[in-house]
Amino acid sequence: AVLGSLQFGYNTGVINAPQEVIERFYNLTWYNRYGEYVSRGTLTTLWSLSVSIFSIGGMVGAFSVGLFVNRFGRRNSMLMSNSLAFVASALMGFSKMASSFEMLILGRFVIGVYSGLTTGFVPMYVGEVSPTALRGALGTLHQLAVVIGILIAQIFGMDLIMGSESLWPLLLGFIFVPALMQCILLPFAPESPRFLLINRNEENKAKSVLKKLRGTTDVSSDLQEMKEESRQMMREKKVTILELFRSTMYRQPILIAIVLQLSQQLSGINAVFYYSTKIFAKAGVKQPVYATIGAGVVNTAFTVVSLFVVERAGRRTLHLTGLAGMAGCAILMTIALALLEQLNWMSYISIVAIFGFVAFFEIGPGPIPWFIVAELFSQGPRPSAFAVAGLANWTSNFIVGMGFQYIEELCGPYVFIIFVVLLVIFFIFTYFKVPETKGRTFDEIASGFRQGGAGQADNKTPDEFHSLGADSQV
Repeated sequence: AVLGSLQFGYNTGVINAPQEVIERFYNLTWYNRYGEYVSRGTLTTLWSLSVSIFSIGGMVGAFSVGLFVNRFGRRNSMLMSNSLAFVASALMGFSKMASSFEMLILGRFVIGVYSGLTTGFVPMYVGEVSPTALRGALGTLHQLAVVIGILIAQIFGMDLIMGSESLWPLLLGFIFVPALMQCILLPFAPESPRFLLINRNEENKAKSVLKKLRGTTDVSSDLQEMKEESRQMMREKKVTILELFRSTMYRQPILIAIVLQLSQQLSGINAVFYYSTKIFAKAGVKQPVYATIGAGVVNTAFTVVSLFVVERAGRRTLHLTGLAGMAGCAILMTIALALLEQLNWMSYISIVAIFGFVAFFEIGPGPIPWFIVAELFSQGPRPSAFAVAGLANWTSNFIVGMGFQYIEELCGPYVFIIFVVLLVIFFIFTYFKVPETKGRTFDEIASGFRQGGAGQADNKTPDEFHSLGADSQV
């Protein structure tokens, strides 16, 4: 399943390294058509569009998640979406041969739609097949696959491998390989037992899948939990996106889901990913591409750390730690970039600050917003919640991708002060509003909101939830 997440990461990072060779392709194509080279302003716009149209596709895909998952199932939806990856691979891979930068930009849009769907399908599927005790750790696998995808893209994008004048179409078209692998492997994965029992009412199939997933014949407690959730769902009418905002029961969890997604994208991490090579070059690094790959290695290493500590430390604690650490590193980065011309050794401080920024991101704001959406909502509103949260994530991704280059030209080394202010706001919101979901079933978390909001949800243990009436419907 997480091969889809790897695709998302790969296509986030792949556009960074070959920027110069792709801009030369745009220039040459323009010259062959119109007999003159493209203006600097038009080239900047074309390049920004190539980067950010991926996010526009992501918005479309994220908002369409609910159309697929309840109709076709979680696994089959992931399988079907690979058709988009094959189309995007062909468009981008053959764009140079066809002398068409429009094909490349369209391909970026199509793979964006695929990635938007994936950011809904994968965390939802992983959350639903995982046992409660491991849900956080397994949920982090989505983010781990994303950062591995980014790292692969950074390595493949080197001049020596596929970032050259002749091989960059292969670099962009490489996405057909993980898509093909997923098409081969995914049929062997089981469908979500929650989907089978709650949506399809196929208890025997759900029981059979649970036995395989848990490695035991006694799955009565899992089945009982799903049945309780199903009974609760039957008392609720189908939840549309508008009803998530109208209903007092869902308003607070959807607000938390949206703000956590914004805290991931508006933290400044995508500014570092999209323009890392340029930032390192400005910091005086002679081989910025290697520093960018170093940041990718740090990215991956700290996602693995998060994987092991998320069930011990808890989601809320890690998210707060990550936000605070990122704010500190952003201040350090600003100071280093501002003093670079006076003090050459500040280039090393800026590299340390960027590595620290990336590390703290992967401790909390990187992995947690994706899987906490699955934890905050029961089966009924979950697809709609994923659509809204995904749209918020991709919209803010687009704003940063499109706007950072222009803001950086205006603000210079002080650009990261904007992200410091946002990180402080997100820290305050998380501290006061976000509940701890570690070790709780989906129904217990939902009951916490029914009983009076995040403050109560945060302070009640699972046993207290039962005494509050979480199971009173049964």
